[in-house]
Amino acid sequence: MFSIFLADDPAAPSSISDIAERWQLQHDSNSPFWLGFEGDQLCLRLREQPKMGAISVDFVSGASAHRRKFGGGRGQAIAKAVGLKSGANPVVVDGTAGLGRDSFVLASLGCKVMMVERHPVVAALLEDGLRRAHADSEIGPWAQQRMQLAPGNSIEALAAISEEVEVVYLDPMYPHRAKSALVKKEMRVFQQLVGSDDDADALLAPALALAGKRVVVKRPDYADYLDNQKPTMAIETKKNRFDVYVKAAL
Repeated sequence: MFSIFLADDPAAPSSISDIAERWQLQHDSNSPFWLGFEGDQLCLRLREQPKMGAISVDFVSGASAHRRKFGGGRGQAIAKAVGLKSGANPVVVDGTAGLGRDSFVLASLGCKVMMVERHPVVAALLEDGLRRAHADSEIGPWAQQRMQLAPGNSIEALAAISEEVEVVYLDPMYPHRAKSALVKKEMRVFQQLVGSDDDADALLAPALALAGKRVVVKRPDYADYLDNQKPTMAIETKKNRFDVYVKAAL
């Protein structure tokens, strides 16, 4: 049970009480975090900094829509890392879904993506983002087919998945360097909520056991290899790299 300030609104599209029951959230009037609806979107805020932007999951508009339309398609680094070439659309498990941005990119490019997320507040935000995505006339038809939310602890969830999975994608939270006042304000709120994934190294073994073709780990460019295991190859971007552990050809 996670304690958070729950803001009820009779005019909201969903009952915050129902959301709280589904995701085992408990109202706490002293919590630094606020969860409620702003218009049609479920939002997370830091109560002591009300002017800081709210966090929500929006697959329909904003940055997600821009990246879907102008992000480079299968030429972008994440697509190359996952192996999207020659028409291949692998089944992907995103073991650390977070706000679902990378999952959405992969789904928009044709992959079927199962999003695993262990934090109940983040899972609630993802669920709400999927609700609005499914209702959208442009992306709804394929979003319903390709994006699935699977809440739970990734270490246990990866070991429990029985269906055939070709790629496991991991992007565990990594402590930012001190000079990263750098990170966007909304991500600072997100990091304060979920913390860093101190058990991230334990994800690699079940990921390798589950993936039929490859495991892809997104890391900051300065980060160590996950579980100190050198990948088969790495695809580097300006600030990050994708460590690819190849098991078989796609």
